[in-house]
Amino acid sequence: MIKVEKLKINYKTLEEFKKFKEYGIQELSMHEDLQANIIENDSQSPFYGIYFGETLVARMSLYQRHAQFDQYFNPPQTYLELWKLEVLPLYQGKGYGKTLVEFAKNFNMPIKTNSRIKSKEFWEHMGFESVSYDMERDLGENPLVWYPNGVTVQ
Repeated sequence: MIKVEKLKINYKTLEEFKKFKEYGIQELSMHEDLQANIIENDSQSPFYGIYFGETLVARMSLYQRHAQFDQYFNPPQTYLELWKLEVLPLYQGKGYGKTLVEFAKNFNMPIKTNSRIKSKEFWEHMGFESVSYDMERDLGENPLVWYPNGVTVQ
């Protein structure tokens, strides 16, 4: 069984993140995000991951955005922003990414993410939908959203 864990903000996790930076696209690197949280001594970790044995093989950032900033969902409400989902190359296609997304959906809150290079098909398979692009709101991003029951597009 694949288990999602909240990642600790410490130097061991920082070392694990370096493995992703070596393989991943620079824009997906969470190394700098984690390092900033260590420096700020922020104990509320937004990072989640999956270990295979002792190796962190998949990870994501999951941030809660307050309703006052919601420009995507109706009615406006607090939602999750899922960032930087990444699975190490040797572990892709084994359900780790899907497990992380399902974990986020279990909070039963709307979710916003951005489609990265060649990932839109994955997000659509996971039930995410494109929103109409708004230049001021989306600032060059390609947002995709997931709606739990009772929530629609704004």
